[in-house]
Amino acid sequence: MSEKRYYITDFGAAEGTESNTIAIQKAIDAAYKNGGGEVVVPAGVFVTGALFLKDNLSLHLAPGAVLKFSDDQKDYPVVVSRWEGVQQKVYASCIYAENAENISVTGFGILDGSGSLWWDLFRNNRKDLAYPRPKLISFHQCRRITIRDIQLVNSPSWTVNPILCEDVTIDNLSILNPADSPNTDGIDPDSCKNVHISNCHIDVGDDCIAIKAGTEETAERISCENITIINCTMVHGHGGVVLGSEMSGDIRNVTISNCVFQGTDRGIRLKSRRGRGGIVEDIRISNIVMKDVVCPFIINLYYYWGPKGEQKLVWTKEPQPVTKATPCFRRIHFMNITAENVQAAAGFIYGLAEQYAEGITFDNVRISMAEEAVEGEPAMMMGMKKMKNQGFLIQFAENVLFERVTIENHEGSAFQILESKEIELCHCRSKKLGETIFQAV
Repeated sequence: MSEKRYYITDFGAAEGTESNTIAIQKAIDAAYKNGGGEVVVPAGVFVTGALFLKDNLSLHLAPGAVLKFSDDQKDYPVVVSRWEGVQQKVYASCIYAENAENISVTGFGILDGSGSLWWDLFRNNRKDLAYPRPKLISFHQCRRITIRDIQLVNSPSWTVNPILCEDVTIDNLSILNPADSPNTDGIDPDSCKNVHISNCHIDVGDDCIAIKAGTEETAERISCENITIINCTMVHGHGGVVLGSEMSGDIRNVTISNCVFQGTDRGIRLKSRRGRGGIVEDIRISNIVMKDVVCPFIINLYYYWGPKGEQKLVWTKEPQPVTKATPCFRRIHFMNITAENVQAAAGFIYGLAEQYAEGITFDNVRISMAEEAVEGEPAMMMGMKKMKNQGFLIQFAENVLFERVTIENHEGSAFQILESKEIELCHCRSKKLGETIFQAV
């Protein structure tokens, strides 16, 4: 054992079916007590329960190394952390840390969350789950975090979830969870600052990347801000990049660029509702290619999913008093985007009757609807009917600019505009299904 490098096998870890939790944690603790260092998982398959990282420490998986996590609830101590925006008791994540700094998880090995049993327990109305499922990697109130190069598979729930963290770098990950696995989001920063996500391939059963900031049940409202997402590929999942729905603490200063979405259900999706409050602002999305999505652009302030989602306050289209509990979406910009084989609608912008979504631009966007579309719901809101091959649906919006936007193979109007103001169309074109010539809009 060389200085500052700690091999888990030197602490008693061995391949096989027996748990190595104690041995691996001993290696982590030894590195921490000596001022930090690199804990190395060599090639081989090592079974373990939850592991707790500490300051100035790197967990490194050599090529061929697999940490296969137990699916026994007894192997996951209970901690207090966020679950879907609410601070509560949860099972510790497979890789977990809190109030730590200078920590990393790196290497070309695999973290296998053994999620199958966890998913079955969840589908069985959660009656056999004492606490919410573990995430694969979650850090709570940590600083200077790096997660790089590893493969993450079969997460019990969300895969990577930094909470209340600062200075987070996530690079070159391969995340693979089955398309039907419940709540297996790829990367979900929650109330974090200075997050850089790059060069990742994400194929999951829920949102590929979701940016969050607590919810109405979160006592302390802390924003998620200064987020960059670049050079990623997203497959399956409910959304390519999603902002909300848990965002009561504000989301601001987000750039998303040079990404490919394939079959991600929705593309770029912003969602919230009355009662949650929070501001989403200064969002820039550019250089995106989408294919086989239900709807590429969604801005929805009537999102109903989750607790209290069916209350009249959420779904009524009558104006309500504007308070701190009224969410606000503004200054959102889309540029240089193509979407092919779109099913339901080209886009969906729905602000609140009392607080319009505002300051939205689309520049150099081309959307081609599927010639044989399947009906789908562009957004989750009460009363939303399934549709196909529709153009943009816009209601309760203001100061919206569509410039050089092309919509192909749609039915009906290219832009359906209701109860909105200052909607400007410049150099836009459309071609209805069955027509051969584009028309100026």
